[in-house]
Amino acid sequence: MRISPFGERAVLVEVSGLDEARHLYSLLRHARETPAAASSATPWRDIVDLVPAARSVLVVAASASGATRLHTALVAGVASLAAPPPTSAEAAPPVTIPVHYDGPDLAEVATHTGLTPAEVVAAHTGMPWQVAFGGFAPGFAYLVGGDPRLQVPRHPQPRTTVPAGSVALAGEFSGIYPRSSPGGWQLIGRTDVVLWDPDRTPPAALQPGQHVRFTVAEPSISPTSPAATPTGPAPHRDPHPPHQPHRALTVLTPGPLTTVQDEGRPGLAAVGVGPSGAADRTAYRLANRLVGNMPGSAALEVTLGGLAVRAAGALTVCLTGAAGPATIDGREVDFATPLHLRDGQELRLGMPSRGVRSYLAVRGGLALPATLGSRSTDRLAGLGPASVAAGDILPVGGEVGGPVHVDHAPPMAHSQPSRAEARDEVLIDVLPGPQLGWFVCGGDRLDRLHRLGRLDDRLWVVSGEADRVGVRLTAAAGRDGGALARHTEWAGAEVPSFGMVRGAVQVPPSGMPVILGADHPVTGGYPVIAVATEAGSDRLAQCRPGDHVRLRLRQA
Repeated sequence: MRISPFGERAVLVEVSGLDEARHLYSLLRHARETPAAASSATPWRDIVDLVPAARSVLVVAASASGATRLHTALVAGVASLAAPPPTSAEAAPPVTIPVHYDGPDLAEVATHTGLTPAEVVAAHTGMPWQVAFGGFAPGFAYLVGGDPRLQVPRHPQPRTTVPAGSVALAGEFSGIYPRSSPGGWQLIGRTDVVLWDPDRTPPAALQPGQHVRFTVAEPSISPTSPAATPTGPAPHRDPHPPHQPHRALTVLTPGPLTTVQDEGRPGLAAVGVGPSGAADRTAYRLANRLVGNMPGSAALEVTLGGLAVRAAGALTVCLTGAAGPATIDGREVDFATPLHLRDGQELRLGMPSRGVRSYLAVRGGLALPATLGSRSTDRLAGLGPASVAAGDILPVGGEVGGPVHVDHAPPMAHSQPSRAEARDEVLIDVLPGPQLGWFVCGGDRLDRLHRLGRLDDRLWVVSGEADRVGVRLTAAAGRDGGALARHTEWAGAEVPSFGMVRGAVQVPPSGMPVILGADHPVTGGYPVIAVATEAGSDRLAQCRPGDHVRLRLRQA
């Protein structure tokens, strides 16, 4: 067992195989859920999420101090933890999944396994499967325990789009794509079962521990009929509510992208739901604090300006984050200062002079419907409100946490690059990741250089592939050696998928790092050399394509 910090708020526990990972996940889940965890000083109360995977469990804490306590407890051992009783999912009868076995890769799977297509179908339906863990996407379940002859490799080049309901194989796993998404598994069929519905309890049809049996579907349901649409509900928008709320913001123009964000929805990784939430948490929290909101109140995240709203009723608002021109009925106003909007007044934001994301908080918070306990828009998972559009009416709530505040020196520099940085480079503090030693700089492994205090500080450029899911970096032209290269010891090594956090610095085969953002996938299968600090992730969320970035590797 290998136990290592994974950023500031998580601990990665790597084990020898799937059975050990599932056992550890069960122990930790039970320890977190027992009454003693809530009423005593046990470190297990600090767990806010658990991400089980094939050979690891990622333990996520609410704070850096909580992660330290969890790391200490995990190093001390989990042998004293009580064995959990069987879950309701484990004790329930098997779930039956009818499948139309006409997938585009059925013949290829038959060739690879030495079976006929009919024998592949018989093998897939002949033995029960069990949900080992969730991940990749909301409602996606990794199924194990099937016929061992069906172990096949992933496609070397993933498909850009896999249809919802596709039944697939990869390695020792079978799985079903709950919604249309990219994917590299071998597709052998399709099902009409709705696997994910956020309005259902529980939202995922397949829960960890549950048993599953595949059957050959009757050919009576057309794949194009409404009954056979397995995608689940789309992000909700009601641009014409039945009653005009007493206090609201009416969107006149949304700008390039404006979404509703709060603290996110942690705790649902086991069913494939990531935390999401504001991309720049420092700026988001400051905006809420200055208007006296309760922590976690929903606000608007405005990407590259362009938002215009009209007040219905008297409102108190605040702008933070990427600063740019802002006006109320044509009069210039400041950021990081509470502003009063009278009924009918219009607030407009221009393009920020630097940075990417601005935040608009309104006293009382935005009172939109919550999805799985959060009003955040998760663009990767398709959860929460749809992106804001012209004509939307955003109701304002009435719950506040205190008086309106005024900061004489608001702490904006924590997340926004300074003016000097904007002209030159932005420093992003990162902590060592589990695969740091897989890569080299100047012939030396990065983990060895880190121990010697000689850190890799090459210059990177933010590429055009930068959004809420992640930021891809490219090497600065003519400087610092280009892409990261693997050490010969790890040249052909692959990483079993494991849990991810915001700020994880993944290195795909191109050698150009990708730093995960707020809407990151729950699991990933690329080496992680580092994890950005919480402040570093906030700063990265304000970097534009073309900005120069230097990753400053700190001691853990």
